[in-house]
Amino acid sequence: AFRVCDDRIVAAYGDAAALEELCRRSDAVTYEFENVPGDILIPLCKKYNIPQGYKPLYDSQDRLREKDNARANGLRTPLYAAVDDEASLRAALAEIGFPAALKTRTLGYDGHGQLVLKDEADVPRALPMLSVPCILEAFVPFDFEASIVMVSDGERVIHFPIGRNVHRDGILDLCFVPAEGMDDGLRSRMAAAGERFMKSCRYRGILAIEFFIRDGEFYFNEMAPRPHNSGHYTIEGCTTNQFRELVRFLLGEPLQEPRLVAPTVMKNILGQDLEAAERVAAENRPGVHVHLYGKTESRPKRKMGHITFVGMDAGEYGAAWADRFVK
Repeated sequence: AFRVCDDRIVAAYGDAAALEELCRRSDAVTYEFENVPGDILIPLCKKYNIPQGYKPLYDSQDRLREKDNARANGLRTPLYAAVDDEASLRAALAEIGFPAALKTRTLGYDGHGQLVLKDEADVPRALPMLSVPCILEAFVPFDFEASIVMVSDGERVIHFPIGRNVHRDGILDLCFVPAEGMDDGLRSRMAAAGERFMKSCRYRGILAIEFFIRDGEFYFNEMAPRPHNSGHYTIEGCTTNQFRELVRFLLGEPLQEPRLVAPTVMKNILGQDLEAAERVAAENRPGVHVHLYGKTESRPKRKMGHITFVGMDAGEYGAAWADRFVK
């Protein structure tokens, strides 16, 4: 961001004075990372122009609060229970059964702070996690994961085409749009449920929701009130993109309904694939759009960029491109 912004403020996420200074110097403020404490934003929302408010961020920061909110506002979730110690873990396992996923309630992302318990032998490995509040969730043997990105101005909700996500080691690897394995009925039901959820919660701005798809039904996994990795394909793959529509909302401009330009594949570039991505960029092929984020340090599982292949489906990607990246 330093390459394109007019000025910068460098401080910890929870530095209230720095956040106040950011708001004071900005015409409109949004957020793009869930680790900014939502409660700090509450007084700032009363003084400055933070059009999304604090609630979408606050609700997404605690997995228990997030699941309670999803269920209360009409979305189906896997079984879950709060876990704070060994006794509550065993009580939750008695109710939910194996396999189950134990997750920290806060600060987990990209597979961090999670452990799948397959049977009783895994329980001792879980106990060190209970030094912080956790949630136990039933493990959904899902067919695949899909996500939807929406933007609401408070009256109207637009949504981008639903993508099918493929993860590796808990990190998004590929996104295929349109989502294969979903018929039009399932897409419509999922989009309608997402839009009803935004309206019921009175959320404004941008929201991405990840769903587990199982036997033609969808289950809420998690949400993010920011531009989402699974929506990066929209930059070239749609007639408008998630970043532009967020800006339209922030500036009070009318939202534009997006349309898919062509079947699209988005490949996440982690550190181990950076050199391969640089070679692809040098080839300058039509329909292949390489975005490298300019991060100064590359690490094997750090997100360094993404490549969008417009006019390509999963089969074509697998045949022509998959072997160019680390498997």
